[in-house]
Amino acid sequence: MSYETLLLDRRDRVATITVNRPDALNALNRTVLEDLAAVAAELAVDDSLDVVILTGAGRAFVAGADIKAMIDYSADEAAAFSALGHRAFDAIAALPTPVIGAINGFALGGGLELALACDLLYGSTHARMGLPEVSLSVIPGWGGTQRLGRVVGWHKARELVLTGKHIKSDEALACGLLLDVFEPDALIEQVNAIADAISKNGPLAVRAAKRAMAAGSSFGLRDAMEAESRAFGGLFGTADQREGMTAFVERRPATFTRS
Repeated sequence: MSYETLLLDRRDRVATITVNRPDALNALNRTVLEDLAAVAAELAVDDSLDVVILTGAGRAFVAGADIKAMIDYSADEAAAFSALGHRAFDAIAALPTPVIGAINGFALGGGLELALACDLLYGSTHARMGLPEVSLSVIPGWGGTQRLGRVVGWHKARELVLTGKHIKSDEALACGLLLDVFEPDALIEQVNAIADAISKNGPLAVRAAKRAMAAGSSFGLRDAMEAESRAFGGLFGTADQREGMTAFVERRPATFTRS
């Protein structure tokens, strides 16, 4: 399936989504949000995938929302636009495979909120990240006030939201927003290597681990631990569990069959 504002490429068991509005620094409008929701729906049912990579074309990951399109919104129109963004970003976050964000440049406002829907974030030395919405007399409307604190801690999140400042890649790395930083020409190669490392693991286990960790962010600790136990037990009796443990005992690489 093709998309008006996205590129979708596949390499073995890795899919790469590229937001493709470089002339607008990949700014998010309704079409981009609808395309993101649609591509997430397509990939969610693809059992052949192990990892999804999300990045942007040109010199931005996503520079933010399309402010020119929003300036005359009524309160109801703005709330509906926020709800559309939540649906799109939630669909990305809910993908059964890990999602890796490759932050190649600006990730501001809605761009950072889209990045926060990913499971792992890596950036180039050109990455610039922030939530500048308060400087426009609005607030982050696509999860920034909720997801950021769960990644960097609430103290740092309050600083970024309330000041609206932009941070460079080194500060994003120091506060845990980025997991590693690479030279711009090496970013996609390095992220693909990380995706390949994930792909070597048992695919059923990787998906179960993602579900278990997601449960921990929405359940209380006791319920989350019970969900983990169920997920752990549910993997036993699968062909992949038997193969993984047998290969370990026999000191050979495992060959997983997704069953």
